[in-house]
Amino acid sequence: MENALPGDHWTYEVKDEITGDLKLTTTNIVTDVSATELNVRTGAVGSAGNGNLVYDHAWNVKDTGTWKFSPNDGSGIKLPLKAGSTWSFRGSDILAGRTLWKRSGTSKVVGEESVTTKAGTFNTFKIETSITVSGANDPTKKVQVATTLWYAPAIDHWVKRTSKTQTNGHVRESSSLELVEYGRQ
Repeated sequence: MENALPGDHWTYEVKDEITGDLKLTTTNIVTDVSATELNVRTGAVGSAGNGNLVYDHAWNVKDTGTWKFSPNDGSGIKLPLKAGSTWSFRGSDILAGRTLWKRSGTSKVVGEESVTTKAGTFNTFKIETSITVSGANDPTKKVQVATTLWYAPAIDHWVKRTSKTQTNGHVRESSSLELVEYGRQ
């Protein structure tokens, strides 16, 4: 799997890092691919409901169906990946046509690691990202998000991701996801 194609899928276990509880198992399936976007259906295993995410080809979220990110949310990768590479991003979080939040951040490839999950062992690039989200009308309202992503070029996706969200210096959420299965249709 080098470039994503319709039918490509990745299944993850999502864990609450505060309680240690398994929150859910979710599957992401590429439903269509254009020159600029990847459309991905996402849903919890065993649940009838599905969501939809629109990514650019660097795996930055552009649209969740509820939120739109202009130009994107900055959560993806920037090729070519190599240890020490860094990049910055800025954008807007838009709900119902109104910009509610401004987003900025930096990402750094901190190294290469071999990562083993239930889906196998993968050569990955470890990427650390720091994001600040501020109120568009009140910049004193801030949310800090720190993520670490282990991206495996062999499957064009992450095999592990951790995320910690803080508001006013207090941890609001801490979670991880780990790949348990993947494939190409």
